[in-house]
Amino acid sequence: MQYVISVLGILIVLFLAWLVSSNRKEIKYKPIIIMLVIQFLLSLLLLNTEFGLIIIKAIATVFSKLLEYASEGIAFVFGGIANEGEAPFFLTVLLPIVFISALIGILQYLKILPFIMKGIGFLLSKVNGMGKLESYNAVASLMVGQSEVFITLKKQLGHISNHRLYTLCASAMSTVSMSIVGAYMTMLEPKYIVTALVLNLFGGFIIATIINPYDIDPKEDILEIQDERRQSFFEMLGEYILDGFKVAIIVGAMLIGFIALMAGFNHVFELIFNISFQTILGYLFAPIAFIMGIPLSETVSAGAIMATKLLTNEFVAMLDLSEGSYNFTERTMGILSVFLVSFANFSSIGIIVGAVKGLNEQKGNVVARFGLKLLYGATLVSILSSIIVSFVL
Repeated sequence: MQYVISVLGILIVLFLAWLVSSNRKEIKYKPIIIMLVIQFLLSLLLLNTEFGLIIIKAIATVFSKLLEYASEGIAFVFGGIANEGEAPFFLTVLLPIVFISALIGILQYLKILPFIMKGIGFLLSKVNGMGKLESYNAVASLMVGQSEVFITLKKQLGHISNHRLYTLCASAMSTVSMSIVGAYMTMLEPKYIVTALVLNLFGGFIIATIINPYDIDPKEDILEIQDERRQSFFEMLGEYILDGFKVAIIVGAMLIGFIALMAGFNHVFELIFNISFQTILGYLFAPIAFIMGIPLSETVSAGAIMATKLLTNEFVAMLDLSEGSYNFTERTMGILSVFLVSFANFSSIGIIVGAVKGLNEQKGNVVARFGLKLLYGATLVSILSSIIVSFVL
């Protein structure tokens, strides 16, 4: 029965994307089918095979070591600030972002990341039915982040058509930055995070192909990556370290505000209606949780976490899920974990609009106009990835 529900869920997600398609007659179905098969095979490989387990363990070990290295610097600056046996979330989860950001900067400076992004992007363009620009952008969003990726395309931004711009922004919202993957791994199982990263990459192309179909002239499909002014190594390193610290502070501030607001809403709703705000949201999102393959008895609680992620951000929802007060089955934990690994939330609209507008005001206004459609598509990507995972769990 669960497979029937999962198949039905995929059809519903594709139908919801089709409903808002800008040109239904131009939808290319062959790449969609190919990428769905690739998603299924990758989820099977990563979650249900010995080879996949080795890959997951290797990646988890790398990030575990990175977090250990980061803790050395954190302990030097903040040593003694935490009580024995306790560790504040800001120190253990958010501040390691500073070190990982610095590492990404070094890989960028040495031209290792651009080479990887171009290579993987070229391979992706052979199966997704899209151009090199879209494929590169999806990989770059995963590597450097949803706002920083547009800096690398600064030369082309003013010449990109609105159709292609939607796809670029949708990819940026559907993925997450490698700089915060380590933070996620302190709250969720690494195998679900790695699987989500891979599935979302293809899911973004699938949903964008349906919502926003278009043809690309091969002569116009030229990738020009912005080569910023040559900085000295330590100038670059200082910049990336500060950028990482800014991200940690911003995420921390958002967590304080969103968690406090959620607690306030829950208290007010309990006083007036004798039911929490999150529970109400859970009932609204329960049908979506059901088509994702979550058992009916757990759909309301799962829906509440999904709604929390959409309205606030993935960190708030991950914290809620990782506290373990819901007593979800292992399968439900896996499906929900995959759903949470993306930037698909309302605050991301502002982040992406601001990033594009800072580089090109006219294109920034264009992005603002289709902001809600971006969020709609990115959310469908998360749902689709979760349904694919439900087949193999």
